[in-house]
Amino acid sequence: MSYIDIENMEFYAYHGCFEEERQIGTHFRVNVRMKVDTEKAQKSDCIDDTVNYLLVYQEVKREMEVSSKLLENVADRIGSVILQKFPTVTYVQIKVSKMNPPLGGKMEAVSVTVDKNRKGV
Repeated sequence: MSYIDIENMEFYAYHGCFEEERQIGTHFRVNVRMKVDTEKAQKSDCIDDTVNYLLVYQEVKREMEVSSKLLENVADRIGSVILQKFPTVTYVQIKVSKMNPPLGGKMEAVSVTVDKNRKGV
């Protein structure tokens, strides 16, 4: 088994508990870690034998375009769609970070990390 990471994807999106956050939007960063059996791809050197990173990115982007109140919801949706659309992925970890959150103090980000396993694995 191998881990495939797509790191620090940046999005401008409309997630937050406050109505203003969902109207104005802010910057987010997403990290995805997938556990995949890459043994066949290691030998074949063929993208069809592994997970296509471009297709994963497109799914993450699509989910980031759906407004949510909670980062937990966003991360869960991303993890679920990856497990649904990419059958070779047995485990996925999603970290969604809201950059410069409006919490009344200076901080880089708040983050939620969700782990999801394929059922029966």
